[in-house]
Amino acid sequence: MAGGVIATDSGSNQDFPAKLTGQVLICTVIAAFGGLMFGYDIGISGGVTGMDEFLMKFFPNVYIKKHHAHENNYCKFADEYLQLFTSSLYLAAIVASCAASFMCKKFGRKPTMQAASVFFFIGAILNLTAKKLGMLILGRLFLGAGVGCGNQAVPLFITEIAPPKYRGGLNVCFQLLITIGILIANLVNYFTSNIKPYGWRISLGGAAVPAIILLIGSFIIVETPASLIERGKKERGLKTLKRIRGVNNVEQEFEEIVRATEISNKIKHPFRELMKSRSVPPLICGTIIHVFQQFTGINVVMFYAPVLFQTMGFGSNASLLSAVITGTVNVLSTLIAVFSVDKAGRRKLLILGASICLIAQCVIGGLLKKYLTETSKVPNGTAKLVVGLICLYVNGFAWSWGPLGWLISSEVYPLETRSGGFFLAVATNMFCTFLIAQAFLSMLCTMQAYIYFFFAAWLVTMIVFVVAMLPETKGIPIDEMVERVWKKHWFWKRFYKSSDIERPKASIQLENQDRPSQ
Repeated sequence: MAGGVIATDSGSNQDFPAKLTGQVLICTVIAAFGGLMFGYDIGISGGVTGMDEFLMKFFPNVYIKKHHAHENNYCKFADEYLQLFTSSLYLAAIVASCAASFMCKKFGRKPTMQAASVFFFIGAILNLTAKKLGMLILGRLFLGAGVGCGNQAVPLFITEIAPPKYRGGLNVCFQLLITIGILIANLVNYFTSNIKPYGWRISLGGAAVPAIILLIGSFIIVETPASLIERGKKERGLKTLKRIRGVNNVEQEFEEIVRATEISNKIKHPFRELMKSRSVPPLICGTIIHVFQQFTGINVVMFYAPVLFQTMGFGSNASLLSAVITGTVNVLSTLIAVFSVDKAGRRKLLILGASICLIAQCVIGGLLKKYLTETSKVPNGTAKLVVGLICLYVNGFAWSWGPLGWLISSEVYPLETRSGGFFLAVATNMFCTFLIAQAFLSMLCTMQAYIYFFFAAWLVTMIVFVVAMLPETKGIPIDEMVERVWKKHWFWKRFYKSSDIERPKASIQLENQDRPSQ
């Protein structure tokens, strides 16, 4: 993906002249509605799978098991088709994110976000009007196409228009809108659960609203200067750069963007570049952070919160209300990241957040192991304590691994491999989300309370990786990451020896040509 916020000069700690303009804020908020679409779907799917009318129509076997007096608490929702309902979206998202990576480069970020909103709208209508399971799954596939396009375009769009000083906080807005989408979905499910027999249709059809907002808003926002310049629209790119920076003296930044996009355009096969030694550090860190993000266990809570609470003995409405509570905690906690990520840095938040999640997972697992047998209900006081611990867990995730996974993977790649690199990050996220969504109910049935210790083991691994392997990227312009981050890291610097540190000859010539005096 071309473009990004370019540094003033190599090794400089100064950014180009720029203000945090209203235009940048408006563009960020509108673009982040792509995250609201994603979040709404995450929240809505878990809620409707707990509604009896929905289960009777599409998953009658699950409905029967759910109401069987002596059914195993951990297995009542285990059904491969019910899991496919949730997980099919993410398979479509993987394919769509691949197409979106090329669409972003050829046509721009705005058209890709517009395509995301159209796909998502079609999926919402199909789910709203679904008569058979096949039509329901088809709608999920269209929703997945929207999620794939949106998740590919939005974080890069925000990263490219944001000044480095504010890049972290602005990029976190994408995750903030995801959490708001989840909360809205939980609220919608709570009220529509009492609208029988079509409440679930209202819930699923509501996904059309954020899609319409993103589509209309996409005609208001600007295209990123880097995308315009990359596609030969230099005059328009210069005009846009002045507009989003709020200053007129943008010539130096404009020249750097022109030079960087020319370097990027020399790379005809960005995926092939990712296989070279110098691309290994950002490739590993940019993708594994999304593996870790999903294996925190967050989607166990977000996808299936009502299911989990019903497993512990909460009634249907009570379980949906508990999901609303966790959704509210999710939104409020994400705000912490908006205001702290550019001050505290990425690594500190990741380590502290994972530690909180680890404690919560272990205690929840211990309580359920002790009190929730296959046929019993958790005592009322213990169930409330578990809800509180889930809120603690969501809090720890919401200002760390939730937003920072998207932020870090959008900023660590050099310009010439950003398109392929970020696609792999998005695809990794969607694939791991698919695995969790497809496997969780079966894992819950087989592992029972030990599933929480399974995710706890992953959290320990994550903490160790961040401490040892993940460098800090706070405040560093994205096109200086190689020089100021990777080449100075105790381990990753070994990938930049001799010929590995050399970029293509065309890149070297362009970089040495007309470089501003120091």
